[in-house]
Amino acid sequence: MERPLGTTTPRAETPGTPVPEGLPGKIPQHVAIIMDGNGRWATARNLPRLAGHRAGTENLRRIIQACAEFGIRYLTLYAFSTENWGRPEEEVQGLLSIIEDMLGRELNELHRNGVQLRHIGRLEGISPFLQRKVREAIDLTKDNSRLTLNVAFNYGGRDEIVHAVQRMIAEGVPAEAVDEKLLSRYLYTAGTPDPDLIIRTSGELRISNFLIWQAAYSEWFITPVYWPDFGKEELRQALWEFSQRDRRFGRVAPSTGS
Repeated sequence: MERPLGTTTPRAETPGTPVPEGLPGKIPQHVAIIMDGNGRWATARNLPRLAGHRAGTENLRRIIQACAEFGIRYLTLYAFSTENWGRPEEEVQGLLSIIEDMLGRELNELHRNGVQLRHIGRLEGISPFLQRKVREAIDLTKDNSRLTLNVAFNYGGRDEIVHAVQRMIAEGVPAEAVDEKLLSRYLYTAGTPDPDLIIRTSGELRISNFLIWQAAYSEWFITPVYWPDFGKEELRQALWEFSQRDRRFGRVAPSTGS
């Protein structure tokens, strides 16, 4: 990651606090991103698909840095889904290798810049070496508070809900005690606010089994830009778009009565 990240900008929701130049006055607390289009980015350049995944991984530095500068508190990245195991073996192993390499190269820099790493998803089925690396990263950064980075790795939204229900049953939770608040505490994202804004790159118009419980009232920003080309200015554009949304959460808007 590039250094220095600079000082964290005060949250825009706090009355009277400034935001970085060129940003709207309403900054989402939690941004989640479906990082799509790596393979198509590579194909358009006559490169192997893994070259696109590597370029997409390199792009993480720019986006993590930008989120810290913009005052975003939580960033969730969809890195590897439970369905991705169905891709060609060479691509799967290449993706896992890239993730291992990324952890090795970037962890200390993330830690120095106050980023707390969390993993959402299952570790089962992943090599013991990578499991150990993930746990070490979580432990090293657990006390950091500048930016919480949730990495959705071996993650699926339906699987997350099934896993939460299984845990409640195993712990003997009575049916009458189950409500939305309790179920949320059993999800991988427990303790993290639901995403205010979900960004999907490459122009696809589907949720792809990502945060399907947490995204109930999230705002969406879809861009045709492939993930390796989605940089700081594209993120700024998404934040401006978010700032124009009227978030009613199912309530009636007083100004329109609709």
